[in-house]
Amino acid sequence: MIHHLRAAGSSLVLDARGSRLPAIVHWGADLGDLDERGLTALADSAVPAVGPSSIDLPLRVSVLPGLAEGWSGRPALQGFWSATGRAIGALEVREVERDGLLLRVTSDDGSDGAVVVTEVELTEHGVLRIRHRLRNDSRDRLELAALDAVLPIPDRAREVLDFTGLWTHERRPQRTALGLGSWSRQTRHGRPGHDDPFLTVAGTAGFAFRSGEVWAAHLAWSGDKSVHVERQPLGPAVIALGELLAPGEIRLAPGESYTTPWVVGAWSREGLDGLSARLHPYVRSRSTVRGPRPVVLNTWEAVYFDHDLDVLGRLVEAAAQVGVERFVLDDGWFTGRRDDRRALGDWTVDPTVWPQGLHPLVDLVRSHGMDFGLWVEPEMVSPDSALARAHPEWVLGEPSAPTWRFQRTLDLDHPEAYAYVRDRLVALVREYPIAYLKWDHNRDLLEPVAHRQTMALYRLIDELRVAAPGLEIESCASGGARIDLGILERVDRVWTSDTNDPLERQQIQRWTGILVPPEYLGSHLGAPRAHTTGRSSDLSFRAATALFGSAGIEWDLLAADDEQRARIASWTAAYRERRAALHTGTVVRADLCDPALLLHGVVAPDRSSALFAYVALAAAEHALPAPVRLVGLDQDRVYRVRPWTLVDRPAVIQDVAPPWVLEGGVTLPGRVLAEVGLPMPLLLPQQALLLEVDAVG
Repeated sequence: MIHHLRAAGSSLVLDARGSRLPAIVHWGADLGDLDERGLTALADSAVPAVGPSSIDLPLRVSVLPGLAEGWSGRPALQGFWSATGRAIGALEVREVERDGLLLRVTSDDGSDGAVVVTEVELTEHGVLRIRHRLRNDSRDRLELAALDAVLPIPDRAREVLDFTGLWTHERRPQRTALGLGSWSRQTRHGRPGHDDPFLTVAGTAGFAFRSGEVWAAHLAWSGDKSVHVERQPLGPAVIALGELLAPGEIRLAPGESYTTPWVVGAWSREGLDGLSARLHPYVRSRSTVRGPRPVVLNTWEAVYFDHDLDVLGRLVEAAAQVGVERFVLDDGWFTGRRDDRRALGDWTVDPTVWPQGLHPLVDLVRSHGMDFGLWVEPEMVSPDSALARAHPEWVLGEPSAPTWRFQRTLDLDHPEAYAYVRDRLVALVREYPIAYLKWDHNRDLLEPVAHRQTMALYRLIDELRVAAPGLEIESCASGGARIDLGILERVDRVWTSDTNDPLERQQIQRWTGILVPPEYLGSHLGAPRAHTTGRSSDLSFRAATALFGSAGIEWDLLAADDEQRARIASWTAAYRERRAALHTGTVVRADLCDPALLLHGVVAPDRSSALFAYVALAAAEHALPAPVRLVGLDQDRVYRVRPWTLVDRPAVIQDVAPPWVLEGGVTLPGRVLAEVGLPMPLLLPQQALLLEVDAVG
C-alpha cells in the first residue's frame, strides 16, 4: 500500500507495496488530496530508468538502503552474527500498520532472526520523525555496528549547512557545496560537544533565513552521533543520521533489542525561518516547561568558589531589589570543594563553609520571594574525593588515563554508583526546597561507553523528576555542549554557552534558535567586562542581547552601583512584561547583505505585535546602510513602529537621526515594511536598537 501523510503544508509519501523495504517517494511540499489512483500513479512515475552497467532493476532507495538493493552508498544497517561472522541479510517487509499520521513497518531477514521495526511519523506541525528498533530473534549474538535513519533529498538540494564550534563559541555555521560523495560528521565526546553538527540542512543554492527550499534533520540524542549527507554518482542523495556506536558497544543477546534515537526532520520553502516555524511549535508541544520563565541570578561569576553566607546574603538582597525571581547557588557548596581540582561526587553540604547546612541561605532567598536553585554535576567524580577513594571501581577509565578539568566520569551504568547519585540528589531536593538544578557536565567521555552512559543519564533525570515532580532542570555542559532534542524532553532550560559576551552571544543564540525556542535558551546579563573574552560592552547592548531568551544575571551585583542596579531593575521589569510574547511568538531573522548588521525579532502568533532588535556587531560596510526590512508581519495590516529604549539608548555616530526616529515612530502597512523597510540610526559597533511594532486600527 502507498501511504500519504499530510500536515501543516507538508507531505510524506511512503511506497510500502510488496515485500521490498518501503521507500520515501516524496518528502516536502503538500501534494494535495491524492486518492489511491493518484498515489499509485505518483509512485509508479517516480521509478527511474535502468541504466547501463547497473543492477537489472530500477534503483530504489529504501528507508534502510544497503548493498542488497543496489545502493553503493553507506549502508543504513551494519552488523553481523557473532558465531558465523555473517552480515545481517537482506530484509523483507512482513507487516505495515498505520495509526493516523504514524506508520509502523516490520521487516526481517528471513530465518536468521534479525527483526527491524521502523516508525515513520508526520506530526501536526509538519515535522517528520523516524526511528528503528532492531530485535534479535535468533539463538546467536548479534553485533551491531550502525543503524541509521536515511531520508532522501532532491537533486536541487545542492548546498549543505551544519555547525561546528569551540568552548564559548558554539554553533558556528559552515556551508559546503554537495558534490559527488559524502559530507560526513562524527562526534566522539559522550555528549554532542561544542562542535556538534546540531542541525544538518540541505537546500537550494543560496538558501537563507527567509528564502530557499530546505530539508533539515537532527538526531535527538545526547551521546555520540554520526551524520552524513551523500550524493551518489548513481543519482540519489540522502541525509543519514544515527548514533555513533563504538566497536562492541551494542551486542544483542537472543531476545534483546536496540532502539535508535529519533531523527527529527523538517521541510520549508521559506528558508531557515520556515524550519523554525515548524520546529518551535513541535518542541513546545513536548515541553516540560511550566509557567513563565523566571529571571535567574547565578552566583558563579559573582563569587566563584568563595562561598560566604554574609556575602551571599547581601547578593540575595541585591538580587531581590533588581527583580530576580530565582537565585542559583553555583559550584562550591559541597564538602571540600574550594576549587575545581577536588570533591566532585561528595554530594553533601560542606559543614565547614555551611555549619547549619544551606538552610540559612535558602530561607533568606525564599523570604525575599525568590526560588532557590543549586548547581550539581552528577555524572562526574574528582580523583581527589571521598567517593573515588571509597569506590574506585565506580570510576570509568584506567587510573593512568588523562583527567579533564581535573575530573573523571562516574560509571552511571554501575548499579551501585547509579543508586548512590540518585539517592544523593533525591536527598538534597527533599531536605531543601530546591526548585531548580543547574545540571553540569564539564568534560568529554573518553571511554567507548557513550550509549549506556547516555541511557543511564536519561533514566536518572526521569527518576529524579518523578521523585520531585515540581523540580526544574537546566542542562549545562561546559556551556552549550549538550543541546539536543533528546535532553530537551527532560529539562526546562539549556545553558546556551559559557560566554556572556553579548557579541558572541548574538551569533550563538541566532543559530541555536533555529532549532530551539527562545524560552529554553539561558541568556544572562553579564558583567561590563566579559569573563571569557576580556571584552567590555555597554549595559544597553548586554541587556538587549539577554532579553531574547530565558533571561538571567551572571554578574556580581554588589560591584554594581545604584544607577546600574536601577537600570537592571528596569530591564527585569521589561522582561517580565514581555516574556509571554517573546516565548510564544514566531522567531524571525532578516537576511541583511552587510555581515556586520543583524535584524532578529519575535512576532506575536496573531501578528498583532512584534519586537525586533537591530544589531551592529561591527562597523557597517557603508556610511549609510541600506534600509532594513521588517519581516514576518501581516502584509495586509498597518503597524506603528517605534524605537524602544530598554535601559539606555544605543550609542550612535550621526549628526541627525532618520526623521521617523526623531518623530517617535512611523505608521506603515506591513507590506511596505517588509518590501521597502526603514533607514536605521547609525549605530556604533556592539550596539542594539530595539523596535516595538504594534498593529493599528
